[in-house]
Amino acid sequence: MNTLMRFFIYGFMGWAMEIIWTGLGSFVRKDYRLMGNTSIWMLFIYGGAVLLEPVCDFVAPWPLVARGTVYMLCIFAVEYTTGRLLCAARICPWDYSSSRLSVQGVIRLDYAPVWFGVGLIFERVYYLLT
Repeated sequence: MNTLMRFFIYGFMGWAMEIIWTGLGSFVRKDYRLMGNTSIWMLFIYGGAVLLEPVCDFVAPWPLVARGTVYMLCIFAVEYTTGRLLCAARICPWDYSSSRLSVQGVIRLDYAPVWFGVGLIFERVYYLLT
């Protein structure tokens, strides 16, 4: 499967996960409409996972915990960088500044387990697609 196809698969997969995540967040807030949301920007950010495929190949022999940690750190780096760029353009679709564990309002350190798991999910999808 070509790179462009994988880009869109990762992008749509990220969109779906984000909508489910935000919908579950509304459930926690007792908003039973379960409204999830995302931004078109996120298609490109999640689709950018295609650029991390060489990382998957590099860490493939490593234990699961090490691979998940590398993916989590990569996702944090991408989230931070894209968040700062989008904030500079005044178009960032997320704002974590109200969280105690926020870093400049663009990443939340308490999301580390989520990004750990998401990285492993993307790894699995990568190997299914190649």
